[in-house]
Amino acid sequence: MTGVVRIGAIDMGTNSTRLLIADVDGSGREARLEPIDRRMRITRLGQGVDASRRLVPEAVDRTLAVVREYRRALDDLGVSRCRAVATSAARDAENAGEFFAQVASVLGHDAELLTGAEEARLSFLGATAGLDEPAPYLVVDIGGGSTELITGTAAPDGLVSLDIGCVRLTEQFLLSDPPRPEELSQAVHTARAHLTDCDVLVPSARNAKTLIGLAGTVTTVAAIEMGLPEYDRDRIHHYRLSREAAEDVFRTLATEPAAQRRHNPGLEPERVDVIVGGAVVLVAVMRHFECDEMLVSEADILDGLVRSQAA
Repeated sequence: MTGVVRIGAIDMGTNSTRLLIADVDGSGREARLEPIDRRMRITRLGQGVDASRRLVPEAVDRTLAVVREYRRALDDLGVSRCRAVATSAARDAENAGEFFAQVASVLGHDAELLTGAEEARLSFLGATAGLDEPAPYLVVDIGGGSTELITGTAAPDGLVSLDIGCVRLTEQFLLSDPPRPEELSQAVHTARAHLTDCDVLVPSARNAKTLIGLAGTVTTVAAIEMGLPEYDRDRIHHYRLSREAAEDVFRTLATEPAAQRRHNPGLEPERVDVIVGGAVVLVAVMRHFECDEMLVSEADILDGLVRSQAA
């Protein structure tokens, strides 16, 4: 490759903190990405944020420890530019400014607080660049504190950020182990109500020909359905998850206590307590839009962040 630039991206989400370092040739949607390093750590930055509206010290410490690890990787691999962003948990927290000051001291440059709309645009860019599937697309990014839905073909023409995610729904409703039927019903009702809002805000979502699912909930449900004993990005990326399979995995997870649930192949230990909340959103989306299949994508906001920096 000629004119290659080594670019980094850090995503500090509600549930996980992730890193992508890639060599990039070209710009925007047409750029060629060669991943050099991908990492993910469950840091649960959004612990308790929905109730307290503050980032708690232990969650900040966990996240900063991972950011320090990622800073070393950026330095060791000679990254020339990097964007670090935070999303739903930081948007909701009154003390986010203190957290960003600490992140900046670790990285040596400022991190960004993304709006829901900015998060959605970057996720769409990452998931659809170079995709050979029927358009228009409906991209669904299920996070810890929010879920973004974006429609479009070459660029977004409609997007919305909804306050439903695996951590938020778990902390609001799924308090028993396993969740009681009435708790599940409340969580499902809440997800449905937010998706009804989507019909008003993004009516074009109903016209999508390809549903694309992003982030840990989606890839985990796919991994469980495949029975993967170990994470395998190549097998998960562009796996076609049927609605029937998603419903089956949801029923299994929702009726198992955590001690039993953790033995499902493909389920990371750190996701055991929040995967049911995420699955609520996943099946609610597939039901609402009457989609029989979801294309699972491992290319997401991190890829979008890298592409956004390619000149």
